[in-house]
Amino acid sequence: MFEKTGIPSKEMIMEKFPSIDRINKGPVAVVECYKEIPCNPCQTACKFDAIKVGEDINNIPALNSDNCTGCAICLSKCPGLAIMVVDGSKSETTVQIKIPYEFLPLPNAGDIVKGLDREGKYIADVKVINVLNPKSFDRTPIITLEADREFLYDIRNIKVVS
Repeated sequence: MFEKTGIPSKEMIMEKFPSIDRINKGPVAVVECYKEIPCNPCQTACKFDAIKVGEDINNIPALNSDNCTGCAICLSKCPGLAIMVVDGSKSETTVQIKIPYEFLPLPNAGDIVKGLDREGKYIADVKVINVLNPKSFDRTPIITLEADREFLYDIRNIKVVS
């Protein structure tokens, strides 16, 4: 199915996520690369040796979640928008999810937006906690969302409703 739709299965998604114990310790990247393509900006951007592509830039990146600080620099550098950062340390009922967002209008902190899955289908309303958009992110703002824990593995994008 992935080959036809580009939408990963639940099993593929779960293989990319760190353990829930690691997620609950603090922010950590989730690298959702599923195809070998010539790309390695995530490895270059990571100053903590948490992401490795290796000598062949066609390799799928591997995340060492023990080294990851959740700084999100890799997220802003990924041309495929394939990286997000999740953090389950702040609450027992919600998680924070940082996603790249290249649409207009940008939401504002405090806004309630539509949380979408990988197919673009509505899942639940989520709260915007923060919007980072410095020039160094090269027109890829990072939106921090707060969502119910039950949607940790499902939320991947948002729709801003005016």
